[in-house]
Amino acid sequence: MKGKLLFTTLIACALSSSVMAQTEETRTKETRLTIGGYGEAVMTRNFYSQHFNRYRDPESHANDESHGQFDIPHAVLNLGYNFGKGWTFGMEIEFEHGGTESAVEVDADEAGEYEAEVERGGEVALEQFWINKEWLNGKLNLKFGELVIPVGETNAHHMPNEFFTVYRPEGESIIFPCTWHQVGAELWGRIGQFGYEVLFTSGLDSERFGSRSFIHDGAASPYEFKIANSYAVAGRIDNYSIPGMRLSLSGYYGNSFKNTLRTVTSSRYGDVKGTVAIGAFGLNYRGHNWIVRGNADFAYLSDASLITSFNNSFPTHSGQDGSPSKHQPIGSHAYSYGVEAGWNIFSQFENIRRSNEKLYIFGRFEKYDSMSSGSHMEAYRYLKVSRMAVGLNYIPLNGLTIKAEYSKRFLTKTYNDEPSVSIGVTYAGWFNL
Repeated sequence: MKGKLLFTTLIACALSSSVMAQTEETRTKETRLTIGGYGEAVMTRNFYSQHFNRYRDPESHANDESHGQFDIPHAVLNLGYNFGKGWTFGMEIEFEHGGTESAVEVDADEAGEYEAEVERGGEVALEQFWINKEWLNGKLNLKFGELVIPVGETNAHHMPNEFFTVYRPEGESIIFPCTWHQVGAELWGRIGQFGYEVLFTSGLDSERFGSRSFIHDGAASPYEFKIANSYAVAGRIDNYSIPGMRLSLSGYYGNSFKNTLRTVTSSRYGDVKGTVAIGAFGLNYRGHNWIVRGNADFAYLSDASLITSFNNSFPTHSGQDGSPSKHQPIGSHAYSYGVEAGWNIFSQFENIRRSNEKLYIFGRFEKYDSMSSGSHMEAYRYLKVSRMAVGLNYIPLNGLTIKAEYSKRFLTKTYNDEPSVSIGVTYAGWFNL
């Protein structure tokens, strides 16, 4: 019985601490197989121009019509199995935007042409696929396979009941891969009031970096395998010493240039490494009917101007040369920081409180810039964004959340601000067998 309890705890930790907290009844059952998942269905109305040239010529598009969209950002199935003797297995299959991870976009850097983008090979995303061996009652674990890189708050806690906004927090989701997952090996566990993770994996691919996305697409691969000419390490420490509070530090370090099938022969790029270094801080507080979350992330890319020149050197024909390069300038620094707070209105009504229903009124503010420093930053000032959101989260049952928000991006002068309204229905949890 003890081994089976440890197994479900392991799987729950791989998903998130909040799901684990919500599924106490599930974890007490004797089972070798567990099934869970999460997902979102969203409707949005954007009250700003969707024209591809709205940042190049903002005055001409200040009064353009609003536009709407329906979306399924994530639909995820999790499976876990307990082999016994401390050996467990977990996997996560994700369908993003209800499709196959291929899309067509209209890009200002391609003169408004329709451009096909393939984010990863394959029709679905296998975000987790790992074997775990546990020792010392969870103090030491070795996990290997397709793993989540736990850098930043959103990657480590990315399920829809772990943030108030309808979509994932915008800043981290833009500048980092999200959910960031790669093949690697990880040591992790919890000792007293500290949780730790140390992970070894392949480096990112600088050919896939971009202006708006910074290193976001660098973890993806257009091939049936992930190139590993360069390697990287990542780590995370969580502290739970303060009741109701989690404080977190995470980081990443690895090279990204030449992590490709292309052979670089030019002496100009002989010393280029494309080192990616990230430092991130996070907090999560639950108590007195409040939930407060925050993040601060800073990232650095060495040789950014040379990588920009290298990526732009590939010939293009109507924006297509067969390479994964976006042919865009890349910044040397990026940052994202934000805080959100929500208070449970239903905590003031005893009858509703007994039913365990919750209604959080929340506010969020964040600021981010995917090109805060670099040779082309002045031409991309619209990438410096402040964003606020206010709204409600109604939780009728554990694992189910109905969200509504009004948000607005505040851009630098010259550019038009971007307000929107969004509604979403989400779930996250384990299903009893």
